[in-house]
Amino acid sequence: MLEEFYNQIKDCNKCSLGKTRTNFVFGTGNKNADIVFVGEAPGFYEDRQGIPFVGSAGKLLDKLLNLIGLNRDDIYIANVLKCRPPQNRDPNSDEIELCKPYLLKQIEIIKPRAICTLGNFATRVILEKNVNISRVRGQCFNMDKYFVFPIYHPAAALHQSTNLSALKEDFLKLKDILDSSSKEEEIEEPVQTALF
Repeated sequence: MLEEFYNQIKDCNKCSLGKTRTNFVFGTGNKNADIVFVGEAPGFYEDRQGIPFVGSAGKLLDKLLNLIGLNRDDIYIANVLKCRPPQNRDPNSDEIELCKPYLLKQIEIIKPRAICTLGNFATRVILEKNVNISRVRGQCFNMDKYFVFPIYHPAAALHQSTNLSALKEDFLKLKDILDSSSKEEEIEEPVQTALF
C-alpha cells in the first residue's frame, strides 16, 4: 500500500518546491511500525538522498532510538513536507496544507499506535493546534486512533545543547509508555485529551 501510494504522489508539483527539489522524500522504515516519527521537512542531505533524517539531526535521532532499544527498522519516519524548502527555510502555510494529506494518508496506511512529533511544525500539524513545542513536549495526547507524543526536533539539540537532556528524558518516557501498552490495550500512562 505505501509503495503504491508513493508511486501515485512522487511526481507531485502542487507547490513551487516541486521545481526546486532534487528528490521527493516520501518516508522510510517499517511499514507496520507501532510508532511513526514526524519531522518538519527534508534538509540538504535528505533532498540529495531522498531519505528523511540522514544528516546530523538524523545521526542524533539514531542515537536516541538506540538509547531506548530501537533502530530505524522498528519505526517509520516521515516529514510534514516531502520536498526541501530552499535554504532550509521554514515551511509556509500553503506548502503545509498541500502536503499534509500525504502525511495523513501514510499514517492511515501504517496504522501506528503512537506518533512522535519532532518540533513545532509537525506537532501543530498532527495536533491541529497552534502550540509551542516547549509547552507540550513530553506529554501524551489522545487522538482517537493513536496517541501523539511531541518532543523537540533533534536539530534543536544540535543548536542548543540544553535541549539534549530534555530530548533524552522524553525518549526514556516514550519507552516507558510504549512498554506499558500494546496495540490492543488502552495506554496506561495518563493521556491528555485537551491541550489547555
